[in-house]
Amino acid sequence: MPPTSSLSRMSPGGHYADSFEPASEEEVYDPVKEHLVRQMLNEIGEDPERAGLRRTPLRVAKAMDFLTGGYQESAEEIIKKAIFEEDVKEMVIVRDIEFYSMCEHHMLPFFGHAHVGYLPNGKVVGLSKIARVVDVFARRLQVQERLTSQVANALMEHLGAHGVAVVMEASHTCMMMRGVQKQNSSTVSSAMRGTFEDDPRTRSEFMSFLHK
Repeated sequence: MPPTSSLSRMSPGGHYADSFEPASEEEVYDPVKEHLVRQMLNEIGEDPERAGLRRTPLRVAKAMDFLTGGYQESAEEIIKKAIFEEDVKEMVIVRDIEFYSMCEHHMLPFFGHAHVGYLPNGKVVGLSKIARVVDVFARRLQVQERLTSQVANALMEHLGAHGVAVVMEASHTCMMMRGVQKQNSSTVSSAMRGTFEDDPRTRSEFMSFLHK
């Protein structure tokens, strides 16, 4: 029978399973997740007790908690802790934000870059927080279209901007490694809110910055 309890472990720094130090033979991180990984290894014809796989269940449990740590974080808290009053009216853009996520259909990675712009309405947010908001939603089981919209909606709602624009470009290993096996394919998604949605000139200006 599998163990009956499962609690996400946090490191002393408050980050979910972000330590990948070599595990001791006796260490147990999450008994339920580790049991499930052992079952999966058995099902595919492997021996979870052989030397190379003995600690794999623990490592997978830690990795899954890290890769899905966005469920434990709040975009609102991240944004509201770093808002500053500034009389800025020009567009602010952060390009090429790396992100890594997992598609919810096959639980395989997709990864790429996010480009985020906003038009301030008397307030700006710390630039690193924009990248953190991307990570909050990327570190969940996702589809790229929803991920793009969630980032745009969170910034629009909690920053109070005149408008927000998000473009994401990603490669999906569920298309590259299996199925159609198109290794050179990429997917582009966009979400426009406020002025970026209503004014073609503003949207065009934002898009022009992405190709400079």
